[in-house]
Formats: sequence, C-alpha cells, structure tokens
Amino acid sequence: MSNRLADEPSLYLRQHANNPVDWWPWCKEAFSEAQRLDRPVLVSVGYSSCHWCHVMERECFEDDYIAGLMNQHFICIKVDREERPDVDNIYMDAVQMVNQQGGWPLNCFCLPDGRPFFGGTYFPPTESGRGIIPWPQLLLRISKHYKEGRSDLLENADAILKNMAHNNNSRTSGEGEWENALLLRGASAICQQHDDTSGGFGDAPKFPPSMKLNYLLEVRSTAACEFSSPDLASRIDSVARTTLDAMAKGGLFDQLGGGFTRYSVDSEWKIPHFEKMLYDNGLLLDIYSKGWQRYRVPLYQAICEETVSWLKLEMLSEKGGFYSSLDADSEGTEGKCYVWSPEQVNDVLGPQDGARFCDAYDISQAGNFENGLSNPVLLLKDFDARQDLAPLREKLLAVRQQRIQPGKDTKQLTAWNALCIRGLAEAGFTFGKREWLEMARAATDWLLDTMVDSSGRLQSVYYSDLGPRGHSCLDDYAFTIEALLALASHIDWLEPGASEHYISCAKRLMDVATGHFRDDKMPGFFFISDDHEKLVVRRKEWFDNAIPSGNSSLIHGLSCLFALTGDSAYSRELADFRAASIQNATELPHGTSHAMAGLTSDALGVVVLKVKGVTDLEPLRAALVEKPWRRVFLQYTEDSSLPDGYQLCVGSQCLEPSLDFKSSLAKL
Repeated sequence: MSNRLADEPSLYLRQHANNPVDWWPWCKEAFSEAQRLDRPVLVSVGYSSCHWCHVMERECFEDDYIAGLMNQHFICIKVDREERPDVDNIYMDAVQMVNQQGGWPLNCFCLPDGRPFFGGTYFPPTESGRGIIPWPQLLLRISKHYKEGRSDLLENADAILKNMAHNNNSRTSGEGEWENALLLRGASAICQQHDDTSGGFGDAPKFPPSMKLNYLLEVRSTAACEFSSPDLASRIDSVARTTLDAMAKGGLFDQLGGGFTRYSVDSEWKIPHFEKMLYDNGLLLDIYSKGWQRYRVPLYQAICEETVSWLKLEMLSEKGGFYSSLDADSEGTEGKCYVWSPEQVNDVLGPQDGARFCDAYDISQAGNFENGLSNPVLLLKDFDARQDLAPLREKLLAVRQQRIQPGKDTKQLTAWNALCIRGLAEAGFTFGKREWLEMARAATDWLLDTMVDSSGRLQSVYYSDLGPRGHSCLDDYAFTIEALLALASHIDWLEPGASEHYISCAKRLMDVATGHFRDDKMPGFFFISDDHEKLVVRRKEWFDNAIPSGNSSLIHGLSCLFALTGDSAYSRELADFRAASIQNATELPHGTSHAMAGLTSDALGVVVLKVKGVTDLEPLRAALVEKPWRRVFLQYTEDSSLPDGYQLCVGSQCLEPSLDFKSSLAKL
C-alpha cells in the first residue's frame, strides 16, 4: 500500500512511496496535523541519487517495526532537497549547529510549527559500533522528551532560530575598510590548507574544490601576484596543478565514460561516492577550461572533451536543458556498474591488452574498492600513453553500458542548468568548440523560454510531464545571471551581435533579484523572496558549499553588468558586498571563495572588447585564449561613433580604437 508520496513528481519522494512510514510531502496540512495531534515533526531530506539515503531507507524506513514507531510518535515529512533547497537550507543549518556537520540523508526533529530542535544525518537501525545512536532508540528518546521535557526542546528551537537570524549579518558589519590586499592574503591562507601530496584541501572525504581553484586562478592573474608576490604565484601554480592533476587521474573522474562523481571517500581521490551531479560537472568544466588556459596541460582538454561527451550522452534532455543526476547505486549496490576485476577486463580486451589496461588503471586482484573489484584510476604519467588507450576504454565502456545502469533523475533544475551552461560556454570558447557553445546557447534558450514565467519570474524545477514549477530561490537568479553573462561574453564569436539579448535578460533578472530578495536594511540578499511561502526563518547564505552561495554569485553578475552598462546601481551593490566581505576575506576565505573570486575579478577589471566591421572573429578568439583566463566580453557593435576595428575597455576606462587586435590585447 502506498503512502501520500505516490503521486508526487519528485523521483526521490516516489522512491519512498511504498515505505510503511506514513510520509507526508512538505505541505501546510502536515504541520496542521502535527498541531492537532500535538506531535513533533520529523523532516527527512535527501535526493534520488544519494547512496546513504538508500541505505537508511532500506534499513529503517522499510522496516515495519521502525515505521510503526515513526507513525505512532511523529508526523513524518519527506523532502527532496533538490526540489526544495529552501527547506533543506534551513534544516541543514540547524543540524550543523547541533552537530557541527551535516549531509544527506538529513533528519531534523521539529516542533509542530516547524521550528527545529535536534537532528542528524544517517542513523543505523541497531547498534553499529560507530558511536551513532540507533534510529529506534532515538525516536523513543525524542518522543519521551517531547512529552516530559518540552521546555528544553523549546529552548533549543529558540536558540537555533536566533543563531540563524544572527548569522544573516553577524559577519557583514562592514567594520574597517576594504583593501584589495585582503584578496592576496586570502589566497595565501587557502594555499596553506592544501594537501601537497594528494591534492585537494583537508582530509577525506574530499570534494572537488572548484570555487577555491577559481579564486586562486583569479588571484594568479593579478599584477600584484605576478610581480609583487612571486612566491604566492609559484605556490598557486603548484596547488592548482597538483589538485587538477589528481582529480583528473583519480577515481573521482569516470575514466571510461567521462564526467565527475560527487566526492572521494579517500584522501587520494581513488574511490568516489559514485553519484554524478550536474552541478559538479558544470563547475569542473569551468575550472578545467581555465586551468588549461593558464597551464596548457593537454590532459585538462581531454577531461573537458570527455565530460562534455558524457553530458551529451547521458544528461541532455530532448526538450532542452540537462537532467539532474545519476544514482550512486545499481542493483542495490553502490558503484556496481563502474568497477572491474582483472578477469572482467581480460574477457573484453584479451590477456595482452587486458594486462596493459589493468597496469595503467590500477586494476588488480586485490582491488582498490571492495570484494576484489577496482575503480579505474589512471597511473600513467605520459599523456600520449593515455590517449593510446582510448580504443581499449571505448571497448570497456561499450560492455559497461550493457550492465544495469544507475537510475537517472530526469527533473531539470534551473540553478544546476545555469552552472552547467556557464561551464559549457567557457569550455566551448576556450577550445574553439562551436558545438559546445551552441549546446550552451540551446540550453540557455530553453531555460529562458521554459523557466521564466509571464511576469518575468523564474521557476525552479521542470518535470517533463508537468512543466515548470517550484519556489525559485536566490541561487536560481544568481546562477542564471552568471550563465547568461558567461554566454554573452562569448556568443558573438558564433553570431555577432547575439550578446545583446542575453545581457538584456541578465539585467531583467537582476532587477527581479534586487526587487524581491535584497535586504533593504543590511547588506546581502535573502535565500528566499519577499513573497515566498513563509518558513520558520528567512536566511541569507554567505558560504559556499557543494555549489557557490547565491550572494557570492551575485558579485560576479554585478561586476559584469557594471562593466557593460556603467549603471551606478550595480556599483553601489558591489560596494555593499565589499564592505560586507571584510571579515570573511580575513578569517574565512576558504568558505567564501566564489565571492573572493568575484571581488578579485572586479579589482582586476572586467574587460569589454568592442569589435566593429570584422566578420571573422576566430583569430581574435584564438589570441584571447592564448592568454590566461580573465573575464573578457567579446562584443560586436555597430555603434556609429566608433570606427571599424577594436576598442578595449577595462573597468570604466576605454582605450583608443585600433585596427589591430594584437595591439589591443597587448595592453591587457
């Protein structure tokens, strides 16, 4: 017998539709029922491709006895964090306050009105020896405490919400004076946290540090770093190269099929958490393109090519835009589709080529994963030798495709599509791949045509059978603005004059964000709009997580729009963000890297290169990507006040027009 989730459009919710738990979707009626029955609420959050979400479901939510406890003592609400990031945002913050860490599955206990008082992530059904209280025991303790010691829970809830409200502005007072030297010091602090042996930052598990690397490469491009801080420049080169190389060769990257998985469970990047998320691949396309522009490592181009091939094969919707994710599990086992034994390899390639492949990709009898199986990890140092193995990889991939494949979540998210578009646009222009830039443009046009309603507001989620829907959040606007501007900076290479449309769309969305998300009393923008469904708190997100924070993303959009338009309203918003970033730049640059990257780009100067009367822009594109990356808008114009040729503008300063683009670029 199914519960209330059976007719929900979310794949994750439908995965729980046959649980004996009497799940509710997120709705007012669930909280009304909790208040009527005077029961605490369990808000359980996850997503369809999450391995540990599946584990807890099998162990706990499918168990009749445990489900009976949940139904007897709680109103249980199941939430897809991808569909409702606004809800996840609040309860993740609450759990992190309680435990100093978070993740999914996320299980948060609340008062009947939704105020959180306790929570955690994965809980086992019985004593596991890992110091985690079993789920049934926790349920009974929480229920007893709610009945007998409710005042303590009320105090916890009040303290959590007060802390959330305080955190909106606690680090953004603007005390002191902004100076660009903070950006150099922040980059230096991040470099100190680098794992010089294996790449990445901190201990396992290791997540791809896309935003940190982007910040470091932005700083690396500044004259202050190049000429005044040569030691920092050298250190950034070492950090960026080490980490980009390690991720490209490790098991985080799907060495056969392309694309990146979500994170590595070990410090050496060998064994991933096997789900593949759209957002990671967009962010990594972006950083590998920029890494190639600075370091010219051929492996980085190959990684981009193979990632785009995976996106096109697995994630591109026929209707436009990109799907959300691939599951970690197949046949109920994590990573089963992706791992190999030497015998399986030899069956496909034969003993000679099989041994050659196994030696190159760390596939052994002992295995680097579980049960004598191995996840391919590139051991070769020579790039040409890697490329020579391409036919063998193709044969193995063809066989792998015949295995039972991981599940695919085909909902399409505005924010994640925007991150993918940005990465595709950068990669297409960098490598001169017109079809990639066309793919980015097609996805952008789909987003604008489908996800923007008649009032100019964004929708957040698209289901193929239901169309667009959902509560749009700041990320939807900020990431889409960044994507539109990334596309606009390159699209005139394909179609001179096309950039004007995308810049105009970015301006309109920025107007909506400013009108509905901005805090009129303090710096920053709220995560939800002023006319959003009322939640227990209205938060601001300042810190990057798996994706950039919306506030940090807005810095990039504002900086570009000011350079393109000269509108002082954008400049004033930027000034507020600078003042609000002083403490974070000093103390937590690693947590606000995307903001620091935007402020660095703005300090360096966004470039607008105006072109008139030139029909072939390929030589100009090739010359631009010969230089290390910086934000340059290639903008075709028919301005009658300009002569034919090229005019370079950096920030608010425009140089004299020239007939020779090489002389213009030399002035950068």
